[in-house]
Parts: sequence; structure tokens; C-alpha cells
Amino acid sequence: MPINILMPALSPTMEKGNLARWLKKEGDQVKSGEVIAEIETDKATMEVEAVDEGTLAKILVPEGTQDVPVNDVIAVLAGEGEDVKAAGSAPAAAAPKPEAKPAAAAAAAPVATPAPKPAAAPAAPAPAAAPQLNGHARIFSSPLARRLAKDAGIDLARITGTGPHGRVVARDVEEAKSGKGLKAAPSAAPAAAGAPALAPSMSDKQILALFEPGSYEVIPHDGMRRTIAQRLTASVQNVPHFYLTIDCDIGKLLAAREEINAAAPKDKEKKPLYKLSVNDFVIKAMAVALQKIPNCNVSWTEGGMVKHKHSDVGVAVAMPGGLITPIIRKAETKTLSAISGEMKDFAARARSRKLKPEEYQGGTTAVSNLGMYGINHFTAVINPPHATILAVGTSEERPVVRNGKIEIASMMSVTLSCDHRAIDGALGAELIGAFKQLIENPVMMMV
Repeated sequence: MPINILMPALSPTMEKGNLARWLKKEGDQVKSGEVIAEIETDKATMEVEAVDEGTLAKILVPEGTQDVPVNDVIAVLAGEGEDVKAAGSAPAAAAPKPEAKPAAAAAAAPVATPAPKPAAAPAAPAPAAAPQLNGHARIFSSPLARRLAKDAGIDLARITGTGPHGRVVARDVEEAKSGKGLKAAPSAAPAAAGAPALAPSMSDKQILALFEPGSYEVIPHDGMRRTIAQRLTASVQNVPHFYLTIDCDIGKLLAAREEINAAAPKDKEKKPLYKLSVNDFVIKAMAVALQKIPNCNVSWTEGGMVKHKHSDVGVAVAMPGGLITPIIRKAETKTLSAISGEMKDFAARARSRKLKPEEYQGGTTAVSNLGMYGINHFTAVINPPHATILAVGTSEERPVVRNGKIEIASMMSVTLSCDHRAIDGALGAELIGAFKQLIENPVMMMV
């Protein structure tokens, strides 16, 4: 019996992926564990390994195809002794498509590899008109689409459905989050009292009409850029942010950093085994501060507060086309040199898109440092399920008053963004106060 090869789920939240490249062609022999294709997600490209042996009888999804739903049949494998032509011509049985996708497909297993340039997204089919029920438009939608729309605070009536018979499906809600496919709010059905209404976004056509033809170039969004736009838009819309800013005197930290780096052991080539940065101290201080104020080391869910035992600190790393937040797990237990080594490894692999999903998914908080660009103050957007993110500015010499005298000190401003559903103002102030105490007295991180 022919074996269906399915589009794998490369992460718990993945719903679709791009089939970047086939490494086997029809008629090729395939061994178990052999890499047969490359699947692109929003953050990386994963190699798909075959879990069965046989002959690749038919490729159903050509390379370069975007937005292939998880569990769709992408190819058919003929088992040993089977007629390859018969297996390739037999209709592939459609795999069931549950609303919540499994963490891995039955017929493939992922391995990380660098990402290729994605192909342009295909145009969506024109939606069918919605039928009427009791004088009102009846909205056909999938259960997952309804849940996603509710979480994003988007009225289903404003979403253009592209599923069968105009049905609103999950991909339509994802498009709507970025402002695409949103209809103007219907005047005949006013929003419920107190419910926030989303202002209609300008369409692509309206935006381009504002500029002279030939004076611009349209560069299609890749999966990473779309995901960043969707997640941060949803965060700003759904997470009530508040911000706390404090100035830190890092004179002792800079002196300790210089002393530690000078004493670092050397390798065979006489190069130091580590070189600490200010950001390494920031990561450690944030991790320890969350242990001191454990009620801030949380994630909000509708069912209850998730209180974390360890401080898993995500660190924003810029990369071509966007950013990613690799996570230092159990950062409160690690030495500064260990944190420094992990961050250098993560940063190098992030820029070549070689991070594994488990290395950037999850976490309990995050740090975003723009000090190296000379920025002295900014606010950062929370990345759910985190309840906090720390925005770190540059260190600079500033005049301060001590004992009635003006002195020059090395100061650094940090701003803590908090999810007000999980953390109240006084509690957030305790956390940033604990961070300030640790960063100003780095020896306290060691005890």
C-alpha cells in the first residue's frame, strides 16, 4: 500500500509551511532517515527525514510552494515490491486536519538547516458571498478561526473568508491580524458597548496609489517578517502594557567586567576563553531578580497564572529581515562566562537561521539591548507568553548629585514593559528595583 508523506509540524504552533526544495526526485530510492526535502518556517528551514523506505512514486506539492497546511499529503512513497506507477497514480488519501496541529507529522522528522529565499505568496481565491440568516449575515467559520479571531479581538464579520463557500479559516484570521483582508466595520451592527473597534487599515492598492508609479519597489514579505508583524500587532492589541523606567549606576559593573576579562584564562593561541559584555551582566541580573520577585516570573493564561520555577531569559538578536530571541535557560543558575558563551553561539547561529525551535520558543522574560547603537532610552513590546521585557539603553557618563555634590557617573537607563493582566504597578516596581540593586552591585549576583 502506498505511504503518504505529510507536511510535518515543525513546532507546536505551526499551521502551514513553505516547501522550499525537494532533495529527491520521482523514481528515486529513499532510505529511512534520509533527507528528502527542506521545509521553511517563519524562523528557520528544516530538513525533512523519511521514516520509511521505498521509492518516491509521486511528488504532489512542487518545490517553491508556499503556505502548505500541516498534515497535507506532499508526496507518495511506494513500499518495497509495490508497483511504482500504480502507487504514483493512485489518489492520495487526505490526512485528517485537526484544528490543533500535532508537534510532529507521522511521516517526517525535522533537522535544522539554513533558510533559502522564499517564493512569492500565491493570490487567495475570491470569497463567496455570505448567506443571510434572520436578516443578518451568517458567518461560516472553523472553530480554530473563531478562537483565533476572539483572541485577536477581531470581529469575524470583518474578515474575508477564503475557505470553501467563503468560510473563514485560520489563515484568514492570520492575514487579518496584519491588516489584510479586513472589511470596514458594518454600520448596521454597532459594536457592543465597551468593546474596542479596530480602525480599518488601508489596502495595498490605496497605499501604492499615494506614490508615483516607478518610484518604488515592492519587496514581498517573507515568513519571518509576516510572523513578527502578526505577533507584535496581536501583543499591542491584546496585552495591556505599562512601562517603568529607572537609571542604574554601573560604575562597579564596568570595573568588575574589566577585572574579570583581564583575568580570563587563555587558550593555546593565547586568546581569552571568554570576554564578558555588559549584556551578559544584564541577563544574569534579570534572571536573579525574577527569582527574588517570583510573582513576576509568570505567564498569563485565561485559565490561571503560570508561575515559572526558573528564569528562562530570551535575548533579542538582530538578523537579516527581522529578529529572533534565543533563550538562556535557567539563567539564574549559570555563571557569567557560561551565559556569554551561549549568547555568542546563539547569535552566530541565529544570523544563519540554524537555531532549533526549542532554542527560541518559550521563555519567561526577554531582554532587548540597543545600547550599542547609542540609544539611551526606549520601550519594547512584550512577546507573549512573557509577562515582561527589559529595554536596555547605552551606558554614558552623566552628572549626578551625591551628598550634595555634583559628580560624573556611568549611568544606564532601563525600561521594563509589563503585562498589566499579570503584573500590577507596585509589583513591577519591585522587580525593576531588584534588577537595579543587582546591576549596581554585581557581586550580589554571585551569592
